Amino acid sequence: MPSSPLLLASSSPYRRDLLKRLGLPFETASPDIDETPEPGETADQLATRLSEAKARSLADSYPAHWIIGSDQVACLPNGTLLNKPGNHEQAIRQLSQSSGHEVLFMTGLTLLDTGSGNIQNHCEPFAVHFRDLSFEEIDAYLRREQPYDCAGSFRMEGLGISLFSRMDGRDPNSLIGLPLIALNDILRNWGRNPLLEI
Repeated sequence: MPSSPLLLASSSPYRRDLLKRLGLPFETASPDIDETPEPGETADQLATRLSEAKARSLADSYPAHWIIGSDQVACLPNGTLLNKPGNHEQAIRQLSQSSGHEVLFMTGLTLLDTGSGNIQNHCEPFAVHFRDLSFEEIDAYLRREQPYDCAGSFRMEGLGISLFSRMDGRDPNSLIGLPLIALNDILRNWGRNPLLEI
């Protein structure tokens, strides 16, 4: 078993709960980065850059760890990025924009070995097709679940599933915030198989 412990570079309870599914021991720490998009940056470029920035921001404090960074960016068909809404009014605006459309979620993933400097990045796409939603449905959903800390203004693992007509993608965990299939692939490529650890 590798001596390097795992560190999840996130304060998100959703990512923490997802990573627990792999059954590996890990620590968590909150990264402090600027998440402002750069001019002309696409959703996949932004998600990948931010996931790596999160991992690298903790490297000095954890010099002998494998650090997992992840970040998610959602965008409308016209390229408009959807961030965490933060409040009811902004969430209404986001879900109204998403109504009847496909929203693409790009989830960046980084694994950084601070001991060797090795790094691997991945970006997982996942598409959500929203039903045509009435204002009453949007308002009622937001008041019940209050997903103001979630990109796209919904929680797929909760009542948010009722907003969709279809979902397309390899790994629904990526929609919650951490692409576990890709992470498992990277860990196995680096010699750490969650199925074989006791």
